Amino acid sequence: MTVPLAYFFGDDDLELDRAAGRFGRALAGDGEPLERWDLLGSRNDAATLIGELHGRVATPVMFGGGTMAVVANPGALAVRTEDRDALLELLALVAPGNALVFVEAAATGAKEAGQKKLAEAIRSAGGTVRRFESPKEGALAAWIDSEGRDRGVRFVSGAAKELATRIGGFVREGDAERRDQTRRATMELDKLALYRPDAPVSIEDVRALVAEAVPGSAWALADAVAERDGGRALELFDTLIQTMPEPVIVVVLHRRIRELLELLDRMAAAGSLAEAGRAMRITSAYRMERLATQARRWRPAELIAALDGLLEVDATVKGAPDRPTSEAHRRLAFSLWIADHVGTSGARRPTAASTR
Repeated sequence: MTVPLAYFFGDDDLELDRAAGRFGRALAGDGEPLERWDLLGSRNDAATLIGELHGRVATPVMFGGGTMAVVANPGALAVRTEDRDALLELLALVAPGNALVFVEAAATGAKEAGQKKLAEAIRSAGGTVRRFESPKEGALAAWIDSEGRDRGVRFVSGAAKELATRIGGFVREGDAERRDQTRRATMELDKLALYRPDAPVSIEDVRALVAEAVPGSAWALADAVAERDGGRALELFDTLIQTMPEPVIVVVLHRRIRELLELLDRMAAAGSLAEAGRAMRITSAYRMERLATQARRWRPAELIAALDGLLEVDATVKGAPDRPTSEAHRRLAFSLWIADHVGTSGARRPTAASTR
């Protein structure tokens, strides 16, 4: 018999929600289905919410199906010690016929549950603890193909991959937002099913119906700039500006240019890349190797010129005196900076001041 306790965590909102549904159906078996009751954790109301939760799952089932309480954001209910203890005690009080499920939206790459004590208590009681990771790249394309078959949507070769690409599945940077990718994929599948009800979906169909929405990754923009890929940097900037404040973008770019300049300076005296990394307080060997590869694309004078240019961009973004303040002018300032300092056309033109 399945213990009616579960803790699901990960960065795939759709699969987390589906996992809770499957868990409830497995518990019900051939009997009456469990009534799902959703609760969102809140630190300020933790004691009250735990009390409501107790009333839902600790009350024995008299007639019909029981209740499956699905608690999102469980960490908010376990901030204070007394609340966490009450939540842990509740695990042993779930009445037969009821179930208690915790759902945690974790960061991409998280290997362990955020609420370790709660997850371990559920595991020790024989409950289910499982991580759900949002698929990406080829795994997302395969997921889309499988999901499409379940919905009666057939893809020609390469079309599922095209859909995965257009919703951002092939972005590799760690800060890319993947939480809603599978849910968005299902929405696009519904559109494609209506568009091609009796024929396979082609790559051209996907391109015609699915707008590109590559996750706006700040790391991706910084990498494109550092690698002097001006076209890619402009594309990523256009995406990132939709969600990230302009001053923050300036900070992201300024930090990367300074890192490259500092690395070039330290490598002249450092005995190894690891030694330079320690001086820069960067412990990741992979990151240092990547920074070193990027730094080789620049001369110190070019990086200094890029920093000077960012000061001009920052002044425009912050509305300095005698600077145009419209959104169009601010975007133009970023675009010109990328063209002058990232792309090859202006990359070799450091200012006179920067060469002194």
